Amino acid sequence: MLDRFARPLIDPPLNRLGAVLARAGWTANGVTMAGFALGLLAAAIIALGAPGWALLPLLASRLLDGLDGAVARATRTTDFGGYLDIWCDFAFYGAVPFAFALLDPANALPAAFLLLSFYVNGASFLGYSIMAEKRGLETSAQGVKSFYYSAGLLEGTETIFFFVLLCLLPAWFAPLAWAFGALCLFTAVARVANARHILT
Repeated sequence: MLDRFARPLIDPPLNRLGAVLARAGWTANGVTMAGFALGLLAAAIIALGAPGWALLPLLASRLLDGLDGAVARATRTTDFGGYLDIWCDFAFYGAVPFAFALLDPANALPAAFLLLSFYVNGASFLGYSIMAEKRGLETSAQGVKSFYYSAGLLEGTETIFFFVLLCLLPAWFAPLAWAFGALCLFTAVARVANARHILT
């Protein structure tokens, strides 16, 4: 929901920095993998009992996640780059709840629910993207993407804020996970309803 408002603010500086990195020899896929590595490092730090310290690599990871597209636009975009980016995103999104489950076994059930909601919501997102591609649908409301990006109540911006909140308030993981997971499922149902309206 917030991505369409965040993109006009963050895209110009990201594009400028992406052009600088491209001139320095960075590749978009290299930036993607560096961001993914930092995301996994954040998850490992959470699992080891220091969620507050995990904020540093977590936020750096998300910065690089925005920069990889900027580097690609400054050099050359590829289908594999878009594929790698979304795969790393989903792997990172799964690693954080898993890390909180490792941190405290009491988190296991809400973490499992959160992962279920991510899975269901991700399927509604990616499945619609495939159908939209077949029909030649396009959108750039959430920025220029390698695939059709269907809007929803919860998108990337909200998920980053949620992960930051979890790191700041680890003792509140369970209620926050149940609440965010429920909103993810609501987003998925809304996407399915929208798909039924457009694709039938």
